[in-house]
Amino acid sequence: MGQKAKRLWFMGGGAVLLFFVLSNGPIDQYVDTVKRQTVQAALSLEGDERLRALIDQWKQGREEAPINARIDPIWKAIPGYNGRVVDVEASLANMKRSRTPGPESLVYKEVPPAVTLEQLGAHPVYRGNEKKPAISFMINVAWGNEYLDTILDTLDKHGVKTTFFLDGSWVKRFPEWAKKIAARGHEIGNHAYSHPDMSRLGRERIRQEIGRTQEVIRHTLGVTPVLFAPPSGAFNQAVVDIARHDFQMTTILWTADTVDWQKPSVDVLIRRIEPKMGNGVLVLMHPTAPTAAGLDTLIRMARQKGLVPTTVSEVISNRRLP
Repeated sequence: MGQKAKRLWFMGGGAVLLFFVLSNGPIDQYVDTVKRQTVQAALSLEGDERLRALIDQWKQGREEAPINARIDPIWKAIPGYNGRVVDVEASLANMKRSRTPGPESLVYKEVPPAVTLEQLGAHPVYRGNEKKPAISFMINVAWGNEYLDTILDTLDKHGVKTTFFLDGSWVKRFPEWAKKIAARGHEIGNHAYSHPDMSRLGRERIRQEIGRTQEVIRHTLGVTPVLFAPPSGAFNQAVVDIARHDFQMTTILWTADTVDWQKPSVDVLIRRIEPKMGNGVLVLMHPTAPTAAGLDTLIRMARQKGLVPTTVSEVISNRRLP
């Protein structure tokens, strides 16, 4: 066979082979797969853009700017409050997992304020931020053991954790009661050692009152309080300064007072507090008969108003509630 004939035979055979390869099933499947993936990617991209547009639409009016902590002429230091913005990527993923995505599929992230309570310096705190739907029924304890079980059981019944400010000498005398309060999961605060008028004490005595109570609480309960409630609400700037700078504590007062130590009727106590219930309110209580009898009603009323009963630390934090 001549060279020319060989070339013609080779070219013809190659053409037949090429035809065979191109018409083979696996090649067709590969091409189809590539086409499908391209179309699916285009549809997915189109779907993402449509969902992003919905996110932009739904987030309108739902995002909130953070609120800075500030000094109020009446309420002194008022905590800030975190803002919130929509987390677009997390919302997109959440919407893809949902069969019927809607505004409830939006995922938020918190934005802290530029100025926080800690940055304000040494000031007393009477309340939380007005935008935070939280309330605390805080309890100062220096006497009244006979009513503690009822109060603790009521708090347990409603699943509420609150803050008990404990007198140091009371903890020394009744360590088992203090342990019972802590074991129920409640926050422990410092209420000085011997229930003095703190505004009349020298700086060294102020340190002793706060320091001895910190020591006995740490020894008895293994916790270090970060909140200080001066007995009878009596304080001066030296008290606030020493609590903050010497003990890293915030001085806590109250927004609403039950005046339960005067032993009012339960109806009077409730009428005294109910109109003052609101965002960020701190309610002062003691382990008394009217408080033990009225706490259940007060917790129910708070929740009916859309408030979350919780600890003082939670009320005055800038965190948003879930």
